[in-house]
Parts: sequence; C-alpha cells; structure tokens
Amino acid sequence: MSTAPPFARDRIIHGWIGLKSLSDAGDAAWTLAVAWTAVTTASPAVAGLVVTASTVPRAITLLVGGVLADRVDPRRLMLGTTIARIGILVSAIIAIALIGESIALLFAVAIAFGMCDALFEPSSASLTRQLVRPDDFAALAGLSQTSSRLGALAGSALGGILVAAGGLAAAAVANAATYTAVLLYLAFLLRARFPRKPADRIPMMRAIGDGFAYLRRDDLARGLVLSLLGLNLCVSPAMSIGLAMLVDHLGATSATLGALEAVFGVGAMLGALVFVRIRPPRPALTGFLLLVVQGLAVASFAVEAAPAAFMSCAVIGVTAGAASTLLSALFMRTIASDRIGRVSSIQRLGDDGLMPVATGAFGALAAGSLPAAFLTFGGVMAAYMAVTAVRRARGAGGRDDEVVVTR
Repeated sequence: MSTAPPFARDRIIHGWIGLKSLSDAGDAAWTLAVAWTAVTTASPAVAGLVVTASTVPRAITLLVGGVLADRVDPRRLMLGTTIARIGILVSAIIAIALIGESIALLFAVAIAFGMCDALFEPSSASLTRQLVRPDDFAALAGLSQTSSRLGALAGSALGGILVAAGGLAAAAVANAATYTAVLLYLAFLLRARFPRKPADRIPMMRAIGDGFAYLRRDDLARGLVLSLLGLNLCVSPAMSIGLAMLVDHLGATSATLGALEAVFGVGAMLGALVFVRIRPPRPALTGFLLLVVQGLAVASFAVEAAPAAFMSCAVIGVTAGAASTLLSALFMRTIASDRIGRVSSIQRLGDDGLMPVATGAFGALAAGSLPAAFLTFGGVMAAYMAVTAVRRARGAGGRDDEVVVTR
C-alpha cells in the first residue's frame, strides 16, 4: 500500500470529502421528501412512524455491522451497501411509476435504508482510519464535518424544490445519482493507504461482546464514547424541542427560531475548522474542557432572554464543532484497528437508543419548568465532562492520549 500525501495536497481525499457532502445533500433532500410525502398522505401519527421507521432495523443491525467492519475489507462492504442503496431507490422509482406513492412504500424504503446505514457507517469509520496519516485525522474530521453540514443544508433546500417539481420520485432520482457517484469513486479512485489488523473470526455474539469488553477495559476509549454520546444526548434535546419552547415562551416567531439555529450551525462549522490546522498538545483534555463550556452554555438558556439565547447558540455551536473534531480525531487515533467498527457501532447504537429517552426526559422536565430542564441537562453535561477532564489531566488509565496510535 502507498503512503498518503500531506493532507493539504491530498486531492483524492479532498474529492472524497466533496463527494460525501454531495451524498449528504442527496440524503437530506430524500429525507425531506419522505417526511413531506408522509405528512401529506397520512395522519401525523403515521407520518411520525414513517420518519422513525429506520431506527429499529438500524439498531438491530448496527452491532452486526460493526463486527463485519472489523473482519472484512471495509471498502468492499461500503461498495456492497452503496449498490444496495441504489437498488432500493431504483425500486422505489419503479414502484412510484407503477402504483404511485404510498405509506407502505415509505415504510419499506425507510427500513431498508436503516439496515444499509447500519452496515455502511461502521465500515466508513474503519476505512477512514486507513486513508490519511494520524497527524491528519483532525484536519479530515474538521473538513468532513463542515462539508457535511453544508451539504445537508443545501440538500434540505433542494428537497423542497424537487418535491414541488416532481414529487418523491424526483428526490429518489437525485439521491440515486449521488450514490452512483459515490459508488464509482469507491470502485475506481479511493483506496486504503495503510494496513490494518483484521479482527479474529470468532462467533458473532462473542465478537459483539468483545467490543463491549474492550470499552470496559480501555479508559480513554470509554471516555471518548461517553463524551460523544453526551454531546448528542444533552445538547440535541435542548437544541430541538428546548429551543422551540424557549422561542415560544419569549413570544418570538419561527423566524427567530431559524436565526438561532443558523447561529448554531455557523458556529459549529467555524469550530470544526479551527482544528483543521491547530493541533493542541492534549486533544482529549482540550475536547473535554470544551464540552464543559458547552454544558454551561446549554444551562445558560435558563436566563430566558433573546440576546442570551443567541450568545448561547453561538457558544454551543463553536464548542460542538471544535470538540467533535478533536474527539473524533482522537477516536480514530486510539481505538484499536481491529475493534473500531464495533466501537463505532456501539456509540451509534447509544445515540439511536437513548435519544428518544433523553428527548422525552427533557420534555417532561420542561413541562414543569423550562429553565429547570436547561439547567439539568446542561449541568449534568458540564459536571460529567469536568470530572472526565480532571481524570485525563491526572493521566487516568496510564495512557498517553497525545501520542498513542494503534494500528
């Protein structure tokens, strides 16, 4: 295998980042089209089930996908999954042409896509480890996150135009086209540059259990997974239903809500780009401290004032983008190469399984007191991250998280 060029001159990786952004735009357009079709075709309750239909099959398949990503060539698994996605979308286009749009079709496509996601995402994490040098993991993470956010924003706008022009079929055609481009890039241009150690082929349940056992043994790996979970589970409910409740409480309009979310989005992109070039000497400690600040910013929504809300959104966005870049890069550097697929799948499973619980808990607290909900979620996050940062500062686990690279 060839070595990778410096990230600034790595045109193959730059092209892959851009293409993934295009694919994210296609996914965002498709997701909007599915949601709109479900809302206009069925009752709100059924529409909600359609939008969340992919979560259960994805959760069931994720741990298996993590094992496969550690055992087999992740690029080949990504190729197969991409072919499956194209096949699903082409089948949907044919079904729409023959029998029209239907709730049954939306359910079938959502379930199939959920299973594809569960196979693709752990494999993508494993392949990413083999694409660039360890020193470039942060640059790759920061640029990828920024590009992905831009793609999703553009795709959401494009989805509305596509649905208006050609309905669900138009969005399916656009998404299939982006996946075809991904397939060709994977097949002919993207190659692993660095070797990895594949996992032993032990029985499936033992292999899944070994992934959890690895997290129990490895203090830094466990801390990274829990911190990334906390970033999602504590912040997402506050930035979704919490922010909407706050805007309503302030007597503002949906335009204010959109402006607050835009401030968060721009902040996240800027925060991610900060560490494309800057490499702090202690990335784990820096990332955890950023999340302490983020937790305090979530708690500050309890002030219930518009200027404070805009400031909080800016701080949350910048710290989210920066911490996610640092910790994602450290995740790639430190997780054992024969377990990165399983650890990625466990983290994603935690997001999928616990997010409804976290959102429901936030809503229950907010029903009694919205400031109490913000203070609880932000306070818990800040306290946990502070404890984690102190442990890293004291060298918990005996790991030098600044230099370890496990191939």
